[in-house]
Amino acid sequence: MSTLVKRALGGLLGVFVLLQFFQIDKTNPPITAGQDLLQLTSPPSDVAALIKSACYDCHAHTTAYPWYASIQPVGWWLKGHIEEGREHLNFSDWGSYPADKRAHKAEECAEEIREQEMPLKVYPITHPEARLSPEQRDRLAAWFEVLQASAGQDTPARLRKDMPMDKLPKAPQPVGADNPVE
Repeated sequence: MSTLVKRALGGLLGVFVLLQFFQIDKTNPPITAGQDLLQLTSPPSDVAALIKSACYDCHAHTTAYPWYASIQPVGWWLKGHIEEGREHLNFSDWGSYPADKRAHKAEECAEEIREQEMPLKVYPITHPEARLSPEQRDRLAAWFEVLQASAGQDTPARLRKDMPMDKLPKAPQPVGADNPVE
């Protein structure tokens, strides 16, 4: 290996090591009681679990940073992505949105899920719990569509009362003895 290549590689390694001294802040913002989407809408438990596993890391104040967020510049990229996701849609602040904005955000959620734009394609690679089956996508998108239609309601109790959960697709059945994989 030539001296020039060795120096270049050594310089790159030095820069990489130096970058590790500039870590991101992994502190989540505080959650305001009574503003969270799941608290306000009380979705079915399977829908709530899907939203938490596929959406909340980037779209709520509950981010669980993975180990590789400590490796720069990957951590900077993740932090920027999370900040952008929260800026666009923040489920932790759902109750602070006006009714028309909640309806619009619910519509966008359903559209992004149906078009397989969300969760982002790279996210399930390291978060297998966020891999959504077609049935899970249908159920989640249908729930957001129902939420959109009901988002103009002023109180969470009225919202829960009027939400026609029986019109949602049935929850996928877990694989087991009674429901074998085909």
